Amino acid sequence: MAQEQPKMLSADETPAFDETLNIRGEVCPYTFVRSKLKLEDMEEEQVLRVIVDYPPAIKNVPQSAINEGNEVLGIKQIEERAWEIYIRKREKK
Repeated sequence: MAQEQPKMLSADETPAFDETLNIRGEVCPYTFVRSKLKLEDMEEEQVLRVIVDYPPAIKNVPQSAINEGNEVLGIKQIEERAWEIYIRKREKK
């Protein structure tokens, strides 16, 4: 079953996470590549918090994560031009 578009989280919603990847200053496709490599090093069911400041990344990183079989828990805007993306690693099918 394909995941729908990730939900936008409110300021007071913060999912529990296991690892953080701060890739502010990076642009696509590097945002996706770095996120994918980090997820590959994590255990199934762990949650990665990815911090980005490149607006296209808030669409591209979640979509790429979903395409890889992971679950995107949500996206949270933390500054005017900064977002957190929460991704749960799932087993590849």
